[in-house]
Amino acid sequence: MPTLKELFSGLRPRRYGRKPHLVLLNGLAEQHESWFRNAKHWARYFEVHKPNILAYEGDAFHKRINDGLPISVDYLVEQLKLYLDQFVQNPPYHLVSSSLGGKVAVEFAVRYPELVGRVVLICPSGMGDVEQLPIMEGVRHNDHESLVRSVFNSTRNLEKGLLKYYRRMFSSKKWKKGFIRTVKGTNDHSVREQLKLLKPMTLFVSGELDRIVDPKEGARAAQEIPKGQYIEIPNCGHAPQIEKSAYINRLVIHFLTHPRPNCKQTMLQLLIKKPSRVHS
Repeated sequence: MPTLKELFSGLRPRRYGRKPHLVLLNGLAEQHESWFRNAKHWARYFEVHKPNILAYEGDAFHKRINDGLPISVDYLVEQLKLYLDQFVQNPPYHLVSSSLGGKVAVEFAVRYPELVGRVVLICPSGMGDVEQLPIMEGVRHNDHESLVRSVFNSTRNLEKGLLKYYRRMFSSKKWKKGFIRTVKGTNDHSVREQLKLLKPMTLFVSGELDRIVDPKEGARAAQEIPKGQYIEIPNCGHAPQIEKSAYINRLVIHFLTHPRPNCKQTMLQLLIKKPSRVHS
């Protein structure tokens, strides 16, 4: 059993020193603020970045739309590359992604393997032929509760601010236009064939009760990743980083810091396991 000193040393990393970069890529139904249960925890070990490449109400998005250009996965990948080249400039970068962000992460890691450390895919889309998008019906009918129900297995413990955000955005024609154009431009983009080309060590996370991305398809897809590990989170929907944040927080730290991570561990095992080293 670890001593109290050893236990707390795992929770309190060194205060000074250059931290490796961790880039968070949110999904279609979220915005970069949706990492609110994770970013502060991960910032103990990493320099955390949340590039807002899915700014549905943003002027850059709407200039592109007005010019008749698609909001595609290729466009989002190059926006991520531009952000990292201009404002971070210190690879390699660890990528943690959710849903649509998983498509961006996979494509980025395949195109620029020299820039990527390790990759975490949380309920990534683009893994199978068919994906459910009940969130689209919610947007079309101004029913933000429908969107929330499609993403989360349980809404009992969700922050009121998250619900208020969706209610406010659903009343914005500009936001909805950006959202719908993004769906049209990215929904048919599959990254399944790219998985076998992934060079970084990659963790694939599914939610057992995900109603948008089939976890069975996710388990099959994860087997195609050369250095892949797979875990399914029980009693969880499409956003484990929010619904099961305490476990995901520790799991991601373990995966990104351990030289030989084993992601089939309980919460207690992850709590008492001190990060052995941080990859830069």
